[in-house]
Amino acid sequence: MGRIQTWEAWFPDAAATGLLVARSRIAPRDAVWLHSAPARLTVVVRDGDEWVVARGEALERSGESLPMTLLAIDGDTVSREDRWPTDTDLGDVVLLPGGEAGILRAWWNAADGSEWRWSVEFHNRR
Repeated sequence: MGRIQTWEAWFPDAAATGLLVARSRIAPRDAVWLHSAPARLTVVVRDGDEWVVARGEALERSGESLPMTLLAIDGDTVSREDRWPTDTDLGDVVLLPGGEAGILRAWWNAADGSEWRWSVEFHNRR
């Protein structure tokens, strides 16, 4: 997969050609979380040379509106799963609107979904 990947998340129903939600350059991986994903989402994953390696077009929200969406690569396709993170998801990358990427360090949510608390770690290097 190379040394870098670019994950682009778009809201395809906004403006004339869509609105960029997040664009992050991260170490290659098969899945990332997106915080505050819109109801419909288009995702493009590129390698370090900017070649498209996977995409998901007009991915619809499944079920209720949750704050976290798991995006996963399967072959040349990106899938979407709207759900609460669990302990097994700790350590995964989370993309925030605007494109900042962090590591999910802690997650808790009330059983009825009325509240949640989470911690994300950010690390940057020039």
